[in-house]
Amino acid sequence: MQKNRYGSYQEFCDKYQLDVPKNFNFAFDFVDEVAGKEPSRPAMIHVDDDGRRTELDFEFFSKQSARLANALVARGLGKGDRVMVILYRRIDWWVAMLACHRIGAVAVPSPNLLTSKDIEFRVNFAKIKGVIAEDSVSDRVEEARSSCPSLEVLVQAGDGSLADGWLGFKDICADSGDSFPRPADSAGGDDTLLIFFSSGTTGPPKMVEHTHTYPLGHYTTGAYWHDLEPGDIHLTLADTGWGKAVWGKFYGQWMAGAIVFVWDFRGKFVPGELLDVLSDHKVTSFCAPPTVYRFMIREDLSKYDLSALKHCTTAGELLNASVFERWKEATGLPIYEGYGQTETTLQIATFPFMEPKPGSIGKPVPGWEITLMDTEGNICAPGEEGEICVRMEPQKPTGLFTGYLDEPQKTASVMFDGWYHTGDKAWEDEDGYYWFLGRTDDLIKSSGYRIGPFEVESALITHEAVVEAAVTGVPDSVRGQAVKATLVLAPGFEGSEELTKDLQTHVKKVTAPYKYPRIIEYVSELPKTISGKIKRAEIRSRDQEGAK
Repeated sequence: MQKNRYGSYQEFCDKYQLDVPKNFNFAFDFVDEVAGKEPSRPAMIHVDDDGRRTELDFEFFSKQSARLANALVARGLGKGDRVMVILYRRIDWWVAMLACHRIGAVAVPSPNLLTSKDIEFRVNFAKIKGVIAEDSVSDRVEEARSSCPSLEVLVQAGDGSLADGWLGFKDICADSGDSFPRPADSAGGDDTLLIFFSSGTTGPPKMVEHTHTYPLGHYTTGAYWHDLEPGDIHLTLADTGWGKAVWGKFYGQWMAGAIVFVWDFRGKFVPGELLDVLSDHKVTSFCAPPTVYRFMIREDLSKYDLSALKHCTTAGELLNASVFERWKEATGLPIYEGYGQTETTLQIATFPFMEPKPGSIGKPVPGWEITLMDTEGNICAPGEEGEICVRMEPQKPTGLFTGYLDEPQKTASVMFDGWYHTGDKAWEDEDGYYWFLGRTDDLIKSSGYRIGPFEVESALITHEAVVEAAVTGVPDSVRGQAVKATLVLAPGFEGSEELTKDLQTHVKKVTAPYKYPRIIEYVSELPKTISGKIKRAEIRSRDQEGAK
């Protein structure tokens, strides 16, 4: 694809158009096309947990995914069959995803932290027919196997021994041909491409369905939000079990001509090790949650050569202004925020031709008509809080999900009257920038004020004592709800009445005084989903039980 240069956000909106070819299939129409014309074009730099660097081109991914596709077809998998892929950040994940695209199987990317019960639930709920898992996970699949009647094909990657009925990833690829011509009835266009299980922050996870046009929606992500040019080296710090992986480690980056950089670390995240990776491998574009930037700025950044880095982005949480400023001061680079969901591609973003406002997620992406609505369905004026809604008529934006698979009532609860209701709250300023507030369920109503947990959490984590914060509302006879903060403290700090008062004073100085937490609880860890999202609903439920 040819990237155009835009001088302003308005020009971007006026001129940018996303071409959607008929019956598009990413494996055939992009990967094979590139491999046919430029077989040695760099596609990936992979660094494993031992620091070994492997460089791979498009010919490799074209041929290896064809080998796996042939092997899977020979074992009875085909168009429409659902295949769970649990491969962490190993190279085989990209090969497996492309192989599924080729044969028309529906890939179900899944995190390696799933328990055997999680696997049993998802396999049965989604009627999974095949599993491609690495050796560190296959024992959990095996535990669930007897309770999963739909499972027929089991493939294991890695060097571990194989249980009965399992096939070796390397073995079946080695025994297959490296050509897989496009079938006459190949999947593409509006056929189902993949299923993501939602994080399940407020209930059981839902199956989010995307079609084969979905990768095209991520071209905007790679070419314009990540600002990638051919030859750039891009690292998005994300696990392959979640939607952020295809946002930042796959479709859009390759279509923009960039090299996907994969750091396959397996242990605890250490900010200094990440900075070494950015420095040693001359990464040019980087995307990570704000928490990661917050940990990195605590390091002595002058010790690392980050001169190759040209562009930085973030999403998933609220970016605190102090983190933005300290990162920019140390590197000379602003951090460009963005917003989207598992159900969408990039909806709202700050692009390189816009002035970043720290804490703002930016402006709507061309092709996505966004508005804020109140609870009565009225459009909100600038400065008013409302739910982020996406217009679906006369046609849905490229990258918007089709619905929650096999749950029409849940789909109907968010898609109605021509709009997709995201369930997220924001407000728009006089310049058209959007400011994220949180999930509609998470908003706190206290003494007539509506308080978003993100802004209070953002204020709290600027205090040196706080590592993590979750802000919720608790019943209050006078205020309706009172603001409560549940905190994980940094090493060397202990919860006390004195620290509580200090934190409350700190919040009053950083944000509007009425938002300060009247109740603070200190805990060793916060309840989270396996994707790492804080389960505020669990904290609220626990508080309500304790109040009885």
